[in-house]
Amino acid sequence: MIEIKDLVKIYETKKGKVVGVDHVSLTIKKGEIFGIVGYSGAGKSSLLRCLNLLEKPTSGEIIIDGVSLTSLRKKELRKARLKIGMIFQHFHLVSSKTVYENIAFALKAAHKSKAEIDKRVKELLEMVGLSDKSDVYPSQLSGGQKQRVGIARALANNPSVLLCDEATSALDPSTTKSILDLLKKINRELGITIVLITHEMEVVKDICDRMAVMQNGRIIEEGNVYDLFSNPREQLTKNFINSILQFDLPENLLKERRGKIVKVFFQGAIAEESVISDSLQKFNVRGNILHGKIEYIKDTPLGIFIMELTGDQDEIEQAISYITKRTQHLEVIRNAA
Repeated sequence: MIEIKDLVKIYETKKGKVVGVDHVSLTIKKGEIFGIVGYSGAGKSSLLRCLNLLEKPTSGEIIIDGVSLTSLRKKELRKARLKIGMIFQHFHLVSSKTVYENIAFALKAAHKSKAEIDKRVKELLEMVGLSDKSDVYPSQLSGGQKQRVGIARALANNPSVLLCDEATSALDPSTTKSILDLLKKINRELGITIVLITHEMEVVKDICDRMAVMQNGRIIEEGNVYDLFSNPREQLTKNFINSILQFDLPENLLKERRGKIVKVFFQGAIAEESVISDSLQKFNVRGNILHGKIEYIKDTPLGIFIMELTGDQDEIEQAISYITKRTQHLEVIRNAA
C-alpha cells in the first residue's frame, strides 16, 4: 500500500544542513492503522509530510497504491494528492467560512459539481456527527468538533490514505477518545489506511495495529504494537512504554526487600490465567506482589506484575522456572539480599 524506500530529507539552514529524515524505509499495509512515535525533533513530522510531498524528499522514493509520487509531474501529483487526506493538530480551518464551506472547499478544488458537493458534504457531516453544525463557524465549535470538521474535510475526496499529524495533541483525554473512536470507525467501515504520528503512547495503544519508533531521523524499532509493548528492544521504546505502564518501583521500596524481585509479563490469554497462585501452591515459596496491572492493547490483555519471592532458594528457582515456562517472559530485577 505505502512503500517508503531509503527516504532522506535534508534541510538547508543558516547554520548548515539539518537531517530531518535519515535513510528511512518502511512498508505500511493496506487498511492498517500505523503509528509513528518519537519525541519532538525525531523527524516524524518531516516523514509524514514527505508522504504526500508537502515536503519534497532530498532522495528516496514514496510509492502509494503502486504509484511513485516522487516521480510525478506537478499536475499528476495534484491529482494523486486527492487520494491522500490529511488532518492536523491545530485543525487549519478557515475562520471566515462555515463548517459546510470548509468541507466543500476540498471538493471545489477537485472541480466537483454543486450537486455532488452538497450530497457529499451532507454525507460527511453525518459520518462525523455534525449534521446540526452545517451553518456554524469554527469559532463556535469545541476543539473536538473542529477536529471532526478537519476529518470530514480530509475524507471529502474519498482518499485511500489518511495522514494524521498529532491529531489529538490539542485535545483533552475525553475528546481524544471520541476522536480515536471516530478514526477506528472510519478505518473499519471505509478501509482507509491511516498513518498517525504522535508522542502519546496511549493513542498508539488504543488505535494502532503496527508502529515505528523514530530517533534522530531514523527508525530504530518497528513491529506489531502488542509485540513492542510486551517485549521492546530499544531503550527509547522502553521509555515510551514505561511512560504509560509506569512500572518503576521506588528505590527505597526495593532496599527494604530481602527476597528475589521479579517482573513477570503475561501476554494474551495467559494474562487471565492463575499462573502466580498456581506457582505459590506448587512450590514452598511466599509471594508478595509489589505492583501489578493488566493493560489492554487493542482489546488484547497484557499483564505485568512485580513481586518478591522468599523462601528456600531451590524452591524459588523452581518457581521461577515454572512461571517462565508458563509466561515465556520473566525478568529478575534483583536477587535475594
